[in-house]
Amino acid sequence: MKIKKPQIYTQILIGLIAGVIFGLLFPVHGDEIGIAYKEGTSINRKYLYGWQKASIEVDGSVQAQFEPGNNNKFIKSYELFKEKKNVRILFIFKDGKTEAYSNVVRILKPASLPVHLKPVGILFIRLLNFIAIPLVIASLFVGAASLGNIRRIARIGTKTLVYFLSTTAIAIAIGILLANTIKPGERLSVESKQKLMQEFAIDVAKIEEKAAQSSVVDFFVNIVPTNPFNALASGDMLSIVFLAVFLGLIAALIEQEKAKIVIKFFDSFTEIMIRAVGIVMLLAPYAVFVLIAAIISEFGFGILQTLIWYVITVIAGLCFHMLIIYPLYLKIFSKMPIHRFFKGIRPAQLVAFSTSSSAATLPVNMECCEKNLGVPRGITSFVLPLGATINMDGTALYQGVATVFIAQIYGQGLGIAGQLTILLTATLASIGTAPVPGVGIIMLVIVLRSVNVPEEGIALIIGVDRLLDMCRTVSNITGDAVGSVIIASSEKVLDFEDTIHHKDLN
Repeated sequence: MKIKKPQIYTQILIGLIAGVIFGLLFPVHGDEIGIAYKEGTSINRKYLYGWQKASIEVDGSVQAQFEPGNNNKFIKSYELFKEKKNVRILFIFKDGKTEAYSNVVRILKPASLPVHLKPVGILFIRLLNFIAIPLVIASLFVGAASLGNIRRIARIGTKTLVYFLSTTAIAIAIGILLANTIKPGERLSVESKQKLMQEFAIDVAKIEEKAAQSSVVDFFVNIVPTNPFNALASGDMLSIVFLAVFLGLIAALIEQEKAKIVIKFFDSFTEIMIRAVGIVMLLAPYAVFVLIAAIISEFGFGILQTLIWYVITVIAGLCFHMLIIYPLYLKIFSKMPIHRFFKGIRPAQLVAFSTSSSAATLPVNMECCEKNLGVPRGITSFVLPLGATINMDGTALYQGVATVFIAQIYGQGLGIAGQLTILLTATLASIGTAPVPGVGIIMLVIVLRSVNVPEEGIALIIGVDRLLDMCRTVSNITGDAVGSVIIASSEKVLDFEDTIHHKDLN
């Protein structure tokens, strides 16, 4: 009797659950630290266990002291002192023994077994990103060129933008409403606040430096690249989207006889990239396993105990938006059964959760929408790449909650005007957020500045940003998929009936 092979989303789900268990079995302990130090002409590495206190000394004077569990601050603080002369690190162990090290090149995070396996997951993400940019260029060009006349292009483009802006605004409103109702900022103790501020102060300085180079006006100006090849080389997704859509629209305006050769080339190229996705996805269950295991092993669940109400507020908002708002949109604007939709995009959601990248998930999302939901290539190739770049509902909701949360901690009241400012600024900031992990927190600085909330408050939430980044990416790509279904339905080209017996990502 032939045993039926599990579908890819089942394999990924198994990998995710197994990864959580594996990460919990091999945690990184707070009293473990690694150092790389020069000894003569060679560089040695050593991992220390069971230390009770560590000090950074310059010319015999203690500059900073650390206890187990503050490894992140320890590592970043040493970067500030290592260039000075006569720097050494003194470790005091539980049995009273001491060890001192000079000429330390860098301090290393302890690497558990799951962390050692992480390169497999990184390879998977790199492969998806490798596919994503060529796929965005080819699919958006074909999508814009095949939409036909300018009137149809304008109609579909307008529908898409209205959908994106409306869901983003609703997401932010949900986040602000929940933050005002649950009041997570008022539930954080003074001791926890001080510890978090000290732990992540250096990270905040780097984020503020990056945010200082960004502004809403610059974002709109920089969409148009001065050098398209430089935009391609640097992976500037907004500029790449502009380039592909602009050239596709031009192709739709010229004689079809002259344009069809180029369109056919990019259409074939899109097929190649889609096929590549199927091959790369064979690695997905293993990649998800090691990525989740490494995250759980390295960060654990300890930080959640401190920021539990903030995490609950964000996740509750994301769940409400994804399980109530999106189904309402599907119910009102399409005939797609809700259960059919969520079953069809499950592989993309699992990949989004494990990679935290809308760009890396884009090829999988396109595959799911076309094969499982019956959205034609002409719609997915236009709506999904555009959505992966400018439609960030989950990120927008998180920015709304985070801004109110930090304001509550500082006892700063936000009136109606302030909350409307958050709504507007977070909408624009979410559009300018690159579809890669961790960028949302940089754009959060812009939102905080708009309502004069202290930027250093970001230190309070950095510890759980990775977890929430995973969750909000799921919401981001789900919103893109809903948009493609609605647009296809409005154009009367949605045909999900033919996909009912189709295997997901076979």
